[in-house]
Amino acid sequence: MSIFCSSPLSLASALRRRDLLAAGAGIAASGLLPGLTFAQGSWPDKPIRILAAQAPGSSNDATARALADYLSTKLGVPVVVENKPGGVGMIAAEALVRAPADGYTLMMTLHSQPAQAPALLKRLPINPDKDIVPIAAIGVGSVPAVVHKDFPAKTIQEVIAYAKTKPVNVGNYAVGSGWQLMLDQLAKDTGAQFNVVNYKGTGAMLMDLYGGQIDMGAGSLAGVGGGIKQGSVRPVVIAIGTASSRLPGIPTWKEAGFHGSAYENLTECNMLFAKAGTPSVILERLAQLVISSYKESDRIKSVRENLGDEEPALTGNELRAYIDRTWPVYRNLTKAMGLLAN
Repeated sequence: MSIFCSSPLSLASALRRRDLLAAGAGIAASGLLPGLTFAQGSWPDKPIRILAAQAPGSSNDATARALADYLSTKLGVPVVVENKPGGVGMIAAEALVRAPADGYTLMMTLHSQPAQAPALLKRLPINPDKDIVPIAAIGVGSVPAVVHKDFPAKTIQEVIAYAKTKPVNVGNYAVGSGWQLMLDQLAKDTGAQFNVVNYKGTGAMLMDLYGGQIDMGAGSLAGVGGGIKQGSVRPVVIAIGTASSRLPGIPTWKEAGFHGSAYENLTECNMLFAKAGTPSVILERLAQLVISSYKESDRIKSVRENLGDEEPALTGNELRAYIDRTWPVYRNLTKAMGLLAN
């Protein structure tokens, strides 16, 4: 018996069911109930972009590419990395905000950049506090401060004692870096004299440090590890991050007797962001994948080993607490120094 021969009540019920299903599909397609669409597995169904806010060859770039490789495998779509360095990370951030909030455009940047951009830039293309949302933080490992092999100091206390009598030439890998903010605070706290030489990146700074043109600098283990191993430089303190098993006996600021926000809260990491308004189910899925990549991705393992990263990924409430603790310190100290990006 066909539906057209059913009773009027059965026909009305069938039509209502049909209309409700059609209406539900229309609402889902419109985005009014984004969770409905994504719960049905429609994301992702096309390539995903990760905008890397630093240049090729950086730890940020390496981390973004390793994560892209893993996400592509797990999600079944191409995940490509586009480098958009410059502007304190705001070139990449602006491109992210101009894209739809649909999970197909993401950004990987050093977390200090959206923290400092409001203090370093006269004009902001986006509002880092409102226009982007953090997904996960991936560590950059310990960042040691190192001195040239011929510099007459073996500990941070000896560096300070020397710097009280004669200015120490210190390389800084980026204007407004946590390292520069620490040096400023250290000078105020101890009376040490530091002549800060700014560079555009760690590579150029390390060339001068290895060559003896400057006395001291700081960088990730991926950058300075080779110089330490070869004896070109020696570490005196863990400037950023926690104590490292690869640098036994080298103290953190706290272990060396220094306390306060500048020494404890100017940490660094690579942070994955999406545009504000991206459905929470996508953000949660991506956060879960970052966590699982630590165990499942050989490329992520390799990058972390190269950087000496021994800390777990941060997501959810832990990530928010980390941002709330560190971003104000970066901004306040940057403003206090009156720094401006070039």
